[in-house]
Amino acid sequence: MSKISLRDMLEAGVHFGHRTRFWYPKMRPYIFGERNQIHIINLEKTLPLFEDACNFLGKIASNGGNVMFVGTKRQASKVVREAATRSASPYVDHRWLGGMLTNFKTVRNSIKRLKDLDEQFETGQADKMIKKERLRIERERAKLERSLSGIKNMTGLPDALFVIDVKYEYIAIAEAKKLGIPVVAVVDTNCKPEGIDYIVPGNDDAIRSIRLYAETIADAIIEGRHAVATAPVAAENDDFIEMDDASAQALIEKVRIESGASGAPETAIESPEPEVAEDVAVAPAPEEAPAVKKAVKKAVKKKAVKKAVKKKAVKKAEAKKEDE
Repeated sequence: MSKISLRDMLEAGVHFGHRTRFWYPKMRPYIFGERNQIHIINLEKTLPLFEDACNFLGKIASNGGNVMFVGTKRQASKVVREAATRSASPYVDHRWLGGMLTNFKTVRNSIKRLKDLDEQFETGQADKMIKKERLRIERERAKLERSLSGIKNMTGLPDALFVIDVKYEYIAIAEAKKLGIPVVAVVDTNCKPEGIDYIVPGNDDAIRSIRLYAETIADAIIEGRHAVATAPVAAENDDFIEMDDASAQALIEKVRIESGASGAPETAIESPEPEVAEDVAVAPAPEEAPAVKKAVKKAVKKKAVKKAVKKKAVKKAEAKKEDE
């Protein structure tokens, strides 16, 4: 689902790492070299890893899951909020509250309190309060809004996390790892790659790089949801359709006409008697269209089910009569 190229990453500065003295040794496989005492990240390894991460998050979105965006550092806060809002995903852009995932039951109470305060201001109840009380609830509302506005509409735990700067958001990653939630994270040369399910080696400090990550992930999520919305949905009761013989015959004729199977011999379905052991049905001619055969097969299957139910009811009535 990712549509970015190496040129896009180069222009965004994804290849710039940290200073060589601050590097983490386990990031060696993703480092191309160094220049002016700054590590250069190998984008030939970053691009396929980022594409895998986008495909994974897009698949979660297509299955109806939620992806939480996490980026609370100053450079990432605004970009993460905009991308998450555009893709209708939960996000944390101010500060990660300890226990936001592992103690979500308590966090849900705070979300309920925030919604109650919003309702008071929307309905005009706050205007009836004294000035001191109104200032107090305004401060409380602003505090809750900063921390919980991104997860206000989240009803349960997310299905995946997308994290900017592993070193800065270590608490969020620890909670996700404890709950078994997969993590997709941008990992710079000074960060630990342990505990990350989908590593994206790259610059996590430049605003252009962060915008590239966030917008591409948001596009993948939107595309995944759009694919589900436009996919044809099959009816649940396609296998068993209740209809009489006349309706079945009319359906077969209609399908034959639509499929262009003119001149084919007519197919009729006779009503079986309770004592008859075999289904009385005329099979469609070999030259008939596949759609006609499928319709006849469904009708015959339905007749067999009705016959079995009728036989069972007759046997049950006879057994009841014998008991009496």
